[in-house]
Amino acid sequence: MKETQRALVIGGTGPTGPYVVNGLVERGYEVTILHTGNHEVDTIPAGLEHVHTDPFDEVAVLEALGPRNFELVVAMYGRLRMLARVLQGRCERFVSVGGVPVYRGFARPDTLFPMGMPLPTREDGIKIEGDEVGKVIKILESEAVVFEHHPTATHLRYPLIYGPGQLLPREWLIVRRILDGRRTIVLPDAGLSLRTAAYGENAAHALLCCVDRPDASAGRAYNVGDEHTLTLSQITEVIAAALDHEWELVGMPLALAPHTRGLLATSWTNHRVTGIEAIRADVGYRDVVPAVEAYARTAHWLAANPPLAGGREERGLQDPFDYEWEDRLVAAWRASTASVAAVAGSGGHRFVDRYAEGRRNELNARRSSASAPSVPSAGPPAMS
Repeated sequence: MKETQRALVIGGTGPTGPYVVNGLVERGYEVTILHTGNHEVDTIPAGLEHVHTDPFDEVAVLEALGPRNFELVVAMYGRLRMLARVLQGRCERFVSVGGVPVYRGFARPDTLFPMGMPLPTREDGIKIEGDEVGKVIKILESEAVVFEHHPTATHLRYPLIYGPGQLLPREWLIVRRILDGRRTIVLPDAGLSLRTAAYGENAAHALLCCVDRPDASAGRAYNVGDEHTLTLSQITEVIAAALDHEWELVGMPLALAPHTRGLLATSWTNHRVTGIEAIRADVGYRDVVPAVEAYARTAHWLAANPPLAGGREERGLQDPFDYEWEDRLVAAWRASTASVAAVAGSGGHRFVDRYAEGRRNELNARRSSASAPSVPSAGPPAMS
């Protein structure tokens, strides 16, 4: 590394930005942060240069930067295609952040057959086309512009980010119910949905791994995510345990529990899992914070820093927190399924798991029952 390495971070104050900025400082970079100035955080070292301007406005960016060049640009916010173009020739290394909605089936699982994304969806997965998902196509187009102007760039496809500082924390939908003393929580389709997510510190570490391995990551686009993906039910269990809360998880079909869409951030319960094998192999990514610990940390942070009731975050998450209605819904569900459970239990059909304890004794008992001679009925002997 040269004696003085200058890095420009565009954004840098969101849920992953401070980890990136601090990581670059630790690596010896002289860091300049370009952002609007509307959101300052105390987790960034004092004394760093802040350039306050609109990263969506080309003229404003050019005026703010003047003639300066940088060894590294990390574009995490703003109009990416514009930033890639105006910074061409002004940096040795360009690292950008986009998102996983570029894959077909992420926003509209019904556009694939069979319905839903392949598990996992890797970097060479089928991408969206045309206007099939509206403005999401612009995310894919921006990737192409990045590599057009910076052939050796590295582009990171971020999934759902969680942890401190997240603007729309879906985990709050669980944490608030715990803080409100709820004893039941409704989960769509038993909470079995899987969606790749990344704890903020882990996502930042993935980016820094690419900074550390410029040759290995040059010209590549990578999926980012925690190494282990938990189901929605598992996330709920982890958060409840972290906050020392006991309750019942009530699984219901999504169609009967429309208020749970906020937990999914979509209208589908299909899995959305993007594979991270490539970034693990190329630059040695490993989780800094394991997923179970990360969700526990998130729960404690949200409990200590709760969003305003009825405020912007809760409105964005679109959860009514209508507990009286939820209680009626759960009561109706239990009443309607009680009769179904009675019929299901009356069939006498019992499956024995091949690995279950006592399986051999169970099967031997069944064979003995099936081979026992039947008691002949009264009457004349059967004819041969």
